[in-house]
Amino acid sequence: MLIINKYLPIPKQTDSEFWTPERIDHIRNLALTSKPYKVLESRRNSLRILDRVEFLTDRKDVSESPRAVTRISFSGIDMAVPLYLGDMSYGALSGNPNIAIARAADITGTLAGTGEGGLHPEVAKHKRIFVQWASARFGVDIDVLNAGMGIVIKIGQGAKPGIGGHLPGSKVTEPISKTRRIPIGMDAISPAPHHDIYSIEDLGQRIEALKEATGKPVFVKVAATNYIPYVVSGIARMGANGVIIDGHGAGTGATPVVIRDNLGIPIELAVASADSVLREQGLRENFTIIAAGRVADATDAAKLFALGADVVSVGTAALVAMGCVMVHKCHIGSCPTALTNKIDGTREMDVEFGTKALVNFINGFKLELANVLDNLGLNDINELKGRRDLLYGYGLSRDVLEILGIKGESEELNPKLGELWNKRRRFELHELVNKGDPVITSMGSTSPPEIEKPARIIDWLRTDGAQVTRPSIDPYREDIDTSFLLDKGRIYLSLPVIIDVTDAPEDVKRAFSWAALATSTLVFDERAMSPYEEVYMSSDGKGIVKWSRIPERGSYYLGSKLTEVKVSGYILDEDSLDEDLEIVVSDVDTKLKEAGIRNQFDVIAKASRIRGAGDVFKLVLLGADAVIVPYKLLEIAIGEGNRGNLKEKAFNFIIGTRKEIALLAGAAGVFSVQSSVTGNRELLRAVNLNSYIARRIRVRQAGSL
Repeated sequence: MLIINKYLPIPKQTDSEFWTPERIDHIRNLALTSKPYKVLESRRNSLRILDRVEFLTDRKDVSESPRAVTRISFSGIDMAVPLYLGDMSYGALSGNPNIAIARAADITGTLAGTGEGGLHPEVAKHKRIFVQWASARFGVDIDVLNAGMGIVIKIGQGAKPGIGGHLPGSKVTEPISKTRRIPIGMDAISPAPHHDIYSIEDLGQRIEALKEATGKPVFVKVAATNYIPYVVSGIARMGANGVIIDGHGAGTGATPVVIRDNLGIPIELAVASADSVLREQGLRENFTIIAAGRVADATDAAKLFALGADVVSVGTAALVAMGCVMVHKCHIGSCPTALTNKIDGTREMDVEFGTKALVNFINGFKLELANVLDNLGLNDINELKGRRDLLYGYGLSRDVLEILGIKGESEELNPKLGELWNKRRRFELHELVNKGDPVITSMGSTSPPEIEKPARIIDWLRTDGAQVTRPSIDPYREDIDTSFLLDKGRIYLSLPVIIDVTDAPEDVKRAFSWAALATSTLVFDERAMSPYEEVYMSSDGKGIVKWSRIPERGSYYLGSKLTEVKVSGYILDEDSLDEDLEIVVSDVDTKLKEAGIRNQFDVIAKASRIRGAGDVFKLVLLGADAVIVPYKLLEIAIGEGNRGNLKEKAFNFIIGTRKEIALLAGAAGVFSVQSSVTGNRELLRAVNLNSYIARRIRVRQAGSL
């Protein structure tokens, strides 16, 4: 067996990454020395909102003997520093890291979350743990619930809001099987909702029952999503001792890419809005907010305290302290550092190494936090909580500054800053067309607008994940209706996607024509179109749709002028529009609704710069009934690879896209996509999007009340 007891070199990063070598180096420095390294760094050029918020001080002094006090108390629990070692399950981690985390919490006087999936027997020996009560109840009994200092009811998490936990079967070896009480090799997919929690009142009953059974404080873990202020308010009213809010970008062992990259809002907006609503409603006292998601250092933590958090949670940072080099292989069990690998006797992290590194990291983190307080002229961590007056924002929209409740220099950013395609997106599309299933990945999101630069308005938008205020729908166990009826029911699509094969090579055109027939969707060929010609949209000639360049009854008008009312609908082609497609789709949907004739016409977005299901879903939310996507997506997916089995790959693209749309809908609590999603902007939130554009498309900013 290979024992990992030292740091491995950091691989060269070829794509955008939040956990950069600089951030990893900072954490490693703390973990090796236990001494403070640096504080109050300026990262103003970053697109991350928290990086664009800074403290109003020019001091950045670092002392090995800071004076400020970092100790806090809540729910009868004392902590030497307000640091919670995030909920990471036995299974997602490989056992020894779970032990090291629990040991480190005991040694440093902090707290560790066990995650779902039962309790590792060695972890159960330690007392400064919060055990988790998740939707599948894997390995949970009364002894597990009584093992630690508190209980966490997990409703959601930042990397996969609205869907359950996911441990691939390849990682379910005998030790995990025994702990979770499931068969070896079986995927452990937790239900999306708790099947005994479908309302805020149900949650209140579970909180009371767990308190009655154990006498311990009960926290509720939720993802940061659209309605987070109201979710947190409901949790407080139901008698919970506190909430763990997990922001977008949080790490995980396995999640569908389409969920990780399109759902959830940043933790800083969630904390600020939750703290505000609790104060307005008189619920803030004796209620603890634990903030999670991309907390990399003490400076991040201090900003979140100033915005209203009581405690911060570190998950990925704790793994980095124990050696993680961010290769995003957690879900397949081949972690080079033995942190998240499959337990099969081939590779193991040394517990003593992991414990020492993590203890040093926590002690160094504590000293850096005390240094931040010293630089701000504060004597105690409690003096920092809610001190938004100490913060100043740079390059944030007016709306975001208002949500954060801070002053700053507002800037309405250009919505198109980056490239449409990068290595990551190409690889994920390649995986989709080869497998026909949603792509699974691990660790935190690198998606725009916070890490990768946004390439279009869609990139600034996030969709919702249902939790507490309404239940999500489990797409793994229930059928989500992704079908759309066009032309008043005369045209059936199995998903809101039509493939544009104009200019496609003959082999690609034939492949998509066959796949469209097999999957009940359509292909679109502009070259075959004349003003009054019927165009056959599938290989058997039965899928007939009439498209027209001249408005005519019974046809779809290819143009942007909406002066005629005799057509079945409009195709809005982004290559011929004067404004961004997102704006035009939203405007057309809005104007037709205002005229009271929206249901008489179909609005079809023709998008040459689309990248997949997430983009399609957001355009539908803005008002499209279907999206015409380019055949070139298949070419991009194939790249320079084998062009064999084109029919299978075209089929996989359509089926995989349909499954991803079902995931997005189920996570949002939607059963029927057409009836509940089309034009439903309430399922969208903008993240620091230019305020004018956000108002134009009628999408509220993330964190707004």
